[in-house]
Amino acid sequence: MTRPSGERLQRSRLDRFFDISGRGSTVGSEIRGGLVTFIAMAYIIVLNPIILSGPEDVVGNQLAFAQVSAVTALTAGVMTILFGVVARLPFAFAAGLGINSFLATSVVGTVTWPEAMGLVVINGIIIVVLSASGLRRLIFDAVPLELKLAITAGIGLFILFIGLVDAGFIGATGSPAPPVGLGAGGKGYITTVPTVVFVLTLLLIGVLVARRVRGGILIGLVTGTVGAVGIEAVWHLGSAVDHPGGWRLSVPALTGSPFAMPDFSLVGAFSLDSFARIGALSATILVFSLVFANFFDALGTFTGLSREAGLADAKGNFPRLGPALIVEGVGAVAGGATSASSNTVFIESGAGIEEGARTGLANLVTGTLFLAAMFIAPLASIVPTEVAAAALVVVGAMMASQLRHIDLSEFTIALPVVLTVAVMPLSYSIANGIGVGFISWTVMRCAAGRVRQISPLLWVVAAGFVAYFARGAIQSLV
Repeated sequence: MTRPSGERLQRSRLDRFFDISGRGSTVGSEIRGGLVTFIAMAYIIVLNPIILSGPEDVVGNQLAFAQVSAVTALTAGVMTILFGVVARLPFAFAAGLGINSFLATSVVGTVTWPEAMGLVVINGIIIVVLSASGLRRLIFDAVPLELKLAITAGIGLFILFIGLVDAGFIGATGSPAPPVGLGAGGKGYITTVPTVVFVLTLLLIGVLVARRVRGGILIGLVTGTVGAVGIEAVWHLGSAVDHPGGWRLSVPALTGSPFAMPDFSLVGAFSLDSFARIGALSATILVFSLVFANFFDALGTFTGLSREAGLADAKGNFPRLGPALIVEGVGAVAGGATSASSNTVFIESGAGIEEGARTGLANLVTGTLFLAAMFIAPLASIVPTEVAAAALVVVGAMMASQLRHIDLSEFTIALPVVLTVAVMPLSYSIANGIGVGFISWTVMRCAAGRVRQISPLLWVVAAGFVAYFARGAIQSLV
């Protein structure tokens, strides 16, 4: 009997560890999926620094763009790899857009940046404790299947809406009615060449996916990027910040060296002195807001991605759920400790899942690319947002199709489901959609005389969301 070669044995161990064959995947599919996820997420290396480095904190200090960019890539890379190894799921991590915006607009006006990041660390520790104690999983299990499916569909529409906005295909009009419209500024027509690039890339990816071409999303992203680089080389559109018809975030051109040494000065630059600065009650309210947003954003994203990957069972549970929830909490701690803001599972992972990713091996690819991006940030940012947005729209449409599994003929189910699905994209928050869904589900089931069908935990969470939505009024009273 011949013994297996070292290379074959190594592949066999890799397969057994990640259960690649068991989930109907291949090493090639995982590598492609990990690459597509990185391409779809790479914008965070530029966008997170834009959000966090702009506002001054309570004492007039600002975060440096280059430093935030470095820790954004570092934390995303480490947490994505950690999650892939521990949870063995193809869900990549990066700085959550909801929380970083909340920090920049609502927190640093009252505390310093280090203190704001200290609140994020406390938030993460609380989530880890809730996950390790099993309470987070109990809440997950208490959510009715109809709401889990609605959360998946809502996240799909949220992703789709993000893609349309990021591409400039839809924009705010600046008036009460209608609040949004077609094209930049909601003018009712397409106004820029980059948005045309988005439309063409979207159609290309759509056709490739419809024809079941292997690697269709990746082919579309690469083709769109190459086309965008060529357009920029000829027309020199530049950034939309300087030119109205320019690229919205990343300009598809390489100026100067593609390499840059990362600055890790922000690692460990957090403080727990916010309670002394603003008082225990005010700081606790801020932590409560962070926990609710972090907790339910991730819970909803887990639900959507696991179903999209075909890993969820009939009740919506997926493999290694317990470790996954704990590591997600660790992401919040790591994000605060590095001043990158809370790191959480990213809905853009759906792009890699649609490309074939089913295991944590894809995360190793995505995480390694994030770590490499610390040194080649100029090159990593060459993919324009308009091209990446096309993949998001396709993935969002696929996830929204989960609505077909819900029987909407009963109004006590239809109203909470529709509210969940609608509020997520319209309020730009997964947590808001989940909260409205939980509250309306509880009220409607009570009205239908089905109180016993409501889990006690769902009552508690719904009450918590009432307090969450009223936190502004509560804070002003105290």
